[in-house]
Amino acid sequence: MALIQSMEASGSKLFKYRGQIPVLIFALALPLLWFTNSRVYVWDTWGSPLMTVCTVCGALLTLAGLALRAYTVCTTPKGTSGRNTARQVADHLNTKGIYSVVRHPLYLANYLIWAGLLVFTMNPVVFIIVSLVYWIYYERIMLAEEAFLRGKYGDEFEQWAAKVPAFIPKWSLYEDGMLQFSWKTFVRREYATLMSVLVSYTVVDYALYHLILVRNCPDNICLGGDLPMLWITLAYTVLALIIKLVKHKTHWLDATPDRD
Repeated sequence: MALIQSMEASGSKLFKYRGQIPVLIFALALPLLWFTNSRVYVWDTWGSPLMTVCTVCGALLTLAGLALRAYTVCTTPKGTSGRNTARQVADHLNTKGIYSVVRHPLYLANYLIWAGLLVFTMNPVVFIIVSLVYWIYYERIMLAEEAFLRGKYGDEFEQWAAKVPAFIPKWSLYEDGMLQFSWKTFVRREYATLMSVLVSYTVVDYALYHLILVRNCPDNICLGGDLPMLWITLAYTVLALIIKLVKHKTHWLDATPDRD
């Protein structure tokens, strides 16, 4: 089997578990964060200026990723960019809206979310290793998806792929899409994504608290930093439970025929 075919085959297998594998990567990154800490950090106080810069930059990257995800999910027609995992689905080829500037906007959005969290860890070793793992993982999924689209749409796909970049947007190519942004779709489909992001930040926040303070201050003299992400996550958890209840017990957030 040729190398490209082997990568496409592995991408098809990974596609089926694209919801679980990021969780596994995150779980494996936490021990890496712990064991690479001692020689990486260049400060020893909670709330240092560098920590503030990393927090702000990380938050901005993650917000950019969430915004790109929201725009993609909430302006994409039904049957073209769903959460299906059993098999590839494409009722027609998306070439308008966000897909007119980048071929894989959701994977770009996911990386921006991850990159923000990695910057928040303040650990370049973790940033580099996890970014490489992310690229290897999603590159294969992208190859598998494009092989499917090439087989189904032929020249139409080739013309689109020749013009539109795979991962780095070319905004000058933008063409209006078929659907307007839907806040109802956003609430219905993305509340769980925001929940997972907040939980991830909270876990990393707690880990950093112990890495920077508890490990470096065994006598507890310098303890006293708070964990704001914990309170934000707890508050959003209540909201997420309300949204889930509304989604399953009412018709307020039901999908329309043109949307997933």
